[in-house]
Amino acid sequence: MGEIFRRFRRLLCCGSLGIGAILCLVTAPLGAEWGVAVMNIRLSYSSDSTRVVFDLSGPVEHRLFSLHDPERIVIDLENAKMAELAQHVDLGASAIVAIRHAARDGTDLRVVLDLQNSSTLKSFLLPPIGGYDHRLVVDLYHPGAPAPTLATPVPTPVIVADFNVTSLRDVVVAIDAGHGGEDAGAVGLYGTYEKDVVLSIASRLEDLIEAEPGMRPVMIRDSDVYLELRDRIARARAHQADLFISIHADAALSSYASGSSVYVLSRTGASSEAARWLAERENAADLMGGVRLNDKDDTLARVLMDLSQTATIDASMNLAEDVLAELELVGDIHSSSVEQAGFAVLTSPDIPSVLVETAYISNSEEEQRLRSSSYQEQVALAMLNGLRVYFSDHSPPGTLYASDLRDRHVIRYGDTLSTIAQRYSVNVEALRSRNSLNGDVLHVGQVLLIPTSDG
Repeated sequence: MGEIFRRFRRLLCCGSLGIGAILCLVTAPLGAEWGVAVMNIRLSYSSDSTRVVFDLSGPVEHRLFSLHDPERIVIDLENAKMAELAQHVDLGASAIVAIRHAARDGTDLRVVLDLQNSSTLKSFLLPPIGGYDHRLVVDLYHPGAPAPTLATPVPTPVIVADFNVTSLRDVVVAIDAGHGGEDAGAVGLYGTYEKDVVLSIASRLEDLIEAEPGMRPVMIRDSDVYLELRDRIARARAHQADLFISIHADAALSSYASGSSVYVLSRTGASSEAARWLAERENAADLMGGVRLNDKDDTLARVLMDLSQTATIDASMNLAEDVLAELELVGDIHSSSVEQAGFAVLTSPDIPSVLVETAYISNSEEEQRLRSSSYQEQVALAMLNGLRVYFSDHSPPGTLYASDLRDRHVIRYGDTLSTIAQRYSVNVEALRSRNSLNGDVLHVGQVLLIPTSDG
C-alpha cells in the first residue's frame, strides 16, 4: 500500500486528482498497473521431488537461489505482492517445512521456502492456457533421487529349438504423450484438453505394443504430469529407445482445418541442435552409441554429429512415411507428405523421432472423434501398423524383430491357446494344426510355432 499512498500524495500536491480518480486509485487492485499478484500457491510432491506452482495475475520477472545452514530456496518476484488466499498453503508431507514471504525494495516480493534437506532446483514460466492464468513453476529435486527412468530389464535365457535367444531383445518404442500437468495443450470447442486425449491414445498404443511380439513400449509420461521437452528426450535415451513417437492433437485459427499430420526434424532444427550438443560435448559421452566428442577436435566432432543426425533424420522420414500411410486409412490427412519442423522434442541426434498430430482439436467434428474410444483405438492401431511396417524393413541388429523367431511363442503361466491365438491374430485350429496338438493342454516352457496368415 506504500506505493499507492506515495502516488496519491504526489497527485494531491499537483492538484490534478478528482474524487472519481481518488476512488479508483484507492480501490484499484495491485497487479494491473502497479504489479503482479500471487493468487495461489499449489504443491505436488513425491519421494524424490517437490513441485511448487505460483498462480499469477500476469507475467513476472523472477530469480531464485539456494541458501544453506539452514537449507532454503529464495525466490524474488519483481513488482509483485502476495494475495491473501496464497498465504495459506497445505505443505502436507512435502520436503518444504515452511513458506515465508515479505516485501522487498518497496515493490518486489521475496518468497522463502524452508526445506528439510538441500535440493537441486529449476524453474520455468507457463503462459495462460486451458483455464490457467500465468504460472511460475519451481521444481525441487531431493538428494539421492533416482533417475526419472527405469532400468532396461535383463532378459531371461530362453532356448528355442537350436536358437539361443538370450542375446536377442525387443525393439523399444518410446511413446510420448504431449503436454501434461500445468500445460493442457490446445483446448477444443467442447472443452476437450489435448493433454488428456493424447495420453489416452498413448496408453492404447502402449497396450497394443505390449501385446506385439518383439516390441516393448516405454511411456514417457503415464499420468497428468508436466515434463520439459528435453526431459522427454532424456527419458527415451535412458531407456535406450530405438524409436521415439510423440503424440499431439493440432489446433489452428481456422476451425475448418482437419486431418492428421506427421512431422520429423527439419535440417535447420538439426543444425541448431548440433550446435547445442557440440557446445556441451564434455557432457555428451553417451551420444551416437557411446562415441565421445570431448576428445575430438571441432572439425571431427562436427562431422560425426552431422553423420549421426543425417542418418537419424533419414530413418525418421522412413518411419513417418509408414505411419502417415496407415493414418490415411483411418481418416483424412492434412498433408499427403511428411512435414518437417524444428520441434525440440524431435532433436535427439541418435533416436529416429516423429511427431504425430492425430487430428485438429480446434475442428469441432474432429474434437468429437478424438473423444471417441473407437477413434482413439483406430489411431493407436494405425501407429502400431506403421511401426510394424518400419521394423519389417529397418529392424535394429540383435533384436527379435530382425530374426525369424517372432513366429515362435514360449508358453508362460496363464497362457491359453485362445489368448495366444488372439495375440498373434491367428485361428485356434490353425495353431493346433501347426503344432500337432490334440487338446488344449500347454506346459510352461513349451514352444509353439505360430502359423503365418496364409496358413
